[in-house]
Amino acid sequence: MKKKLISTLLCVSMVATMLVGCGGGSEEADTSGETTTEETEIETEEAGDDAAAEESTEEGDAAASAEGGKVYYLNFKPEADETWQAIAAEYTELTGTEVKVVTAASGSYEETLKSEIAKTDAPTLFQINGPVGYQSWKDYCLDLKDTDFYSWLLDPTLAIEGEDGGVYGIPYVVEGYGIIYNNAIMDKYFALEGAKAASMDEVNNFAKLKEVVEDMQARKDELGIDGVFASTSLLPGEDWRWQTHLANLPVYYELKDKNATDVDALDFTYAENFKNIFDLYINNSCTAPGLLTSKDVTSSMAEFALGQVAMVQNGNWGWGQISGVDGNTVAETDVKFLPIYTGVEGEESQGLCTGTENFFCVNSQANEADQAATIAFLEWLYSSEEGKAHVTNDLGFIAPFNTFEDDEKPTDPLAQEVLRYMEDSSKTSVSWNFTIFPSQQFKDDFGAALGEYCNGSMTWEDVVNTVKTRWAEEKAAVAAAE
Repeated sequence: MKKKLISTLLCVSMVATMLVGCGGGSEEADTSGETTTEETEIETEEAGDDAAAEESTEEGDAAASAEGGKVYYLNFKPEADETWQAIAAEYTELTGTEVKVVTAASGSYEETLKSEIAKTDAPTLFQINGPVGYQSWKDYCLDLKDTDFYSWLLDPTLAIEGEDGGVYGIPYVVEGYGIIYNNAIMDKYFALEGAKAASMDEVNNFAKLKEVVEDMQARKDELGIDGVFASTSLLPGEDWRWQTHLANLPVYYELKDKNATDVDALDFTYAENFKNIFDLYINNSCTAPGLLTSKDVTSSMAEFALGQVAMVQNGNWGWGQISGVDGNTVAETDVKFLPIYTGVEGEESQGLCTGTENFFCVNSQANEADQAATIAFLEWLYSSEEGKAHVTNDLGFIAPFNTFEDDEKPTDPLAQEVLRYMEDSSKTSVSWNFTIFPSQQFKDDFGAALGEYCNGSMTWEDVVNTVKTRWAEEKAAVAAAE
């Protein structure tokens, strides 16, 4: 992907209006908007009343088309369940439209969707993770090309399009991930005699990161921490940070070398670079490598929130898991992001991994009233003042729609860090390429192999062979099924 990949979406659109996400196009989206159009500022009270009346008429038309319909959203993110339930209740109270939210357990979304979609009361709103997900669910994806929701996208090319030109998945959020660090702990380390760096400005490649981390681990008692990194959670279903997010780095660089957007066979050219950072994580942690297959993401994030560790790999969506921990000791101003360095040449200019795998889809098999109600719900969420407040402040989304103004950007520290990196012209964002990973089974097998490597029952060479073999097999299976 290009330098400033989504930065263009954010700087040009978000800074001028808002950020990028997914919309009713040909990708999976987690956003929505309302059907009203923002007009220029009206200075007189009379003009304001006229505009309000016009807006009310548009809302009335949308409500009429959705009359008698209901919404059933199958939510992908367990950590956001409470927020989605509150949004659903508020919308139902405001409009009278029934909105049900069911949240799939971590790592089980595809399985849950397959079960739910076959029911009479099937989800009317669900999400896919990109082109691969669309191929699996295209028979259930409604064309959203003529919706306001799609028209609000800052970058329509982000949407998932079908061969017929229809828009079947709309991105609803732009996110970023990297290594989250506690700046207070880092400053404490830099003040120690013999520290391997004087500030985080010097930590801009893997070699320096490794030097600093290993010295911190050796001096963890002086720093008052249990380890530098939080637990590398490898419990099945909780290992997505490694078999998907961390795995994105070697795939990104291989595709870049090949000037390709996908490959039938992965050479895993950058396997050693993956090993560099993975070994750094597991060998400088608060948890021994052999115990990592029993750790989950929530525990990992709590270790960081309680100040027991200095660093943890995760995305801006993890802020709620930090701020919401009882006894949280990390000050909001000390929560920062560092790119994931792996030892690739020129990585000093690397930014965060920025993109989306979240695309909203409306069930094409649902009745027309439910489809209309679902679209109306999304458009309320992404265009009304109440809805946008939930998107920005409660869900913490960096939204990819022009319905958001500059003062409607997320204010939490991790979202602000994502924006900072995206707006830095000296940094190149790492695009999200894990949307082309052949299947969930491939990712599960990769995660299992990493667990066995940590337990000492599999060599790194075995891990590499597993990744290459399973990629080719799963890609071939997908091709055969088309």
